[in-house]
Amino acid sequence: MNISKIDLNLLVYLDTLLRECNVTRAANQLSITQPAMSNGLKRLRNLFNDPILVRTSEGMVPTERALELQPVIRGILMTLEETLAPNREFVASQSNRVFRIMASDYAASTLAPKLLNKLHEEAPDTTLDILTPSDVTFHDVENGKVDMAINRFENLPQSFHHKQIWKDSFCCLIKSDNPIINNFNLDAYLKARHIWVSKTGFGVGVGMDPADVQKLGWVDEALANFGKHRNIATFTRNYHVAIHLAKEQHLVATLPSKAANIYKDDPGLAILEPPFPIPPFELDMIWSPLLHRDASHIWLRQKIAEVAQELK
Repeated sequence: MNISKIDLNLLVYLDTLLRECNVTRAANQLSITQPAMSNGLKRLRNLFNDPILVRTSEGMVPTERALELQPVIRGILMTLEETLAPNREFVASQSNRVFRIMASDYAASTLAPKLLNKLHEEAPDTTLDILTPSDVTFHDVENGKVDMAINRFENLPQSFHHKQIWKDSFCCLIKSDNPIINNFNLDAYLKARHIWVSKTGFGVGVGMDPADVQKLGWVDEALANFGKHRNIATFTRNYHVAIHLAKEQHLVATLPSKAANIYKDDPGLAILEPPFPIPPFELDMIWSPLLHRDASHIWLRQKIAEVAQELK
């Protein structure tokens, strides 16, 4: 294959087709016509001597050769885009940029208020658009459609840049007149009724099963190490809902300490140490290589790091 004769647009077509697995959607992504994309697929098949996408009862499916090419082509295009991106100076006080950040409920509650204050002080005309994990995919972050994702991540694509924001421990929030406070040991904890809060990731969530310990997360995995399990009365995906339920009912909410401490001055709530060890967890921010050298993005990362340091 003579590389000098390869149309670079074909690699862009291939990358988009393998993400979308649909000719029409791929054409819409690149703002070209469907016949143009179909012609591009035909040329790709000739170039690689492979069908690339095969029609099945479940739609278009990539071939084995296409799956081998996908990470290579994605890496080439991202490196090229990163290299060619203009590195303009960023003047925060004059910018009207919209910063789009995917943040879990925990991250938004703890980090966003102080970050917004800092943006208001130093870049008053910028806008902060906070998205939930169910609004965003890894592709959106990878393609630079979202500036930043802030969450707890277990597995990340190698292409992302990432930085730890902080480590956090857990504590228990309980209604201040709950008699359990007088003797808060493991036995009392296990006899109580509990509120579970999601360890939110990307994508739309599904219903929870109290018996499925592996999907319940850090608190229940820590209990399982002792051969114990708690009585979960309520499942929620929102930390503030969990906190308000704990305040109104005799329920125990076991939450990250920074989220619980937002309510440390509320007389209706008591914050206690868990009666068993729960490993700490990391809050990280991740971003696309396409934005790594962007001046405004570098500034945003610095502001997030400053806020995180203040909150430590």
